[in-house]
Amino acid sequence: MDDQELLDHIGALVDEEHRLESTRTGGQPLTEDDADRLSAVEVQLDQLWDLLRQRRARRHAGLDPDTAHERGPTVVENYEQ
Repeated sequence: MDDQELLDHIGALVDEEHRLESTRTGGQPLTEDDADRLSAVEVQLDQLWDLLRQRRARRHAGLDPDTAHERGPTVVENYEQ
């Protein structure tokens, strides 16, 4: 997946995340399925942003960005901000 494909996928997930969050903030509780989906989308976004950052760092260092790999949820969810 190249950078543009990553950005497109990120954009689609952000749209889905906003839709799910607007349901919750609109006064309606999320169904269990929607709450699970929102959690999954948030993890996927963290993974994709991490992959994009890896690709950009590799490119900046003169390395092949295609050697970057998606890290697992347990890795990206435990990063400290």
